[in-house]
Amino acid sequence: MSTIASLIPLHSIIVSCQAEVGTPTDHTSMIVAFAQSAALGGAAGLRLAGADHVAAVRSAGITLPIVGIHKQYTPDAPVLITGDRRLVAPLTDAGAQIVAFDATPRARPSSLAEIAGEIHARGALALADLRAASDAEAALEAGADALATTLSVWDLPDYVPDIALISELVQRYGVPVVAEGNFWTPQDVRRAFDAGAHAVVIGSAITRPWKIVEYFMRGAAT
Repeated sequence: MSTIASLIPLHSIIVSCQAEVGTPTDHTSMIVAFAQSAALGGAAGLRLAGADHVAAVRSAGITLPIVGIHKQYTPDAPVLITGDRRLVAPLTDAGAQIVAFDATPRARPSSLAEIAGEIHARGALALADLRAASDAEAALEAGADALATTLSVWDLPDYVPDIALISELVQRYGVPVVAEGNFWTPQDVRRAFDAGAHAVVIGSAITRPWKIVEYFMRGAAT
């Protein structure tokens, strides 16, 4: 099996090409265009939500490594990101080499070990999306190949990435750490790399035009 480092080079940018339901970019053609743009700009990987988007990007001839997730938006869903092992196969069958999953301690249809085990059984790598450093040990015991700071944004102000969490995870666990959440400037990306991040995921700052407008408007008003 590959490793995160063999798929995603050190100090790389991964672009999250996603669209919330009902937003202007909520069209498969837009996701493909975002992915093509990311590839043209030099991204080393993509993060995509849903097997249909993974398949569409692959059908467009894009060969970059894909981190696939399944997002469950229903109010009764216990977790948002890949909370059931049965959601893994559609992602890997569509072409995702890495599958990310919510690794917080909340109850879910499948245990962390079952989800990570299914990811490995499908020949993919398991990326644990964490909210806090306290989530890391259980994720690694379950079989996660790498850790991501994705869910730390729940506890942060807008536009502020959790550099301290990145540093703590790198120093304590010695596995690849993917920094994600609130990355809006090249300076913050550099800070993440300096803290030991293997790669940085950028989403809204590239693929949510209305959020980009809001960011500039806030900056212009200060």
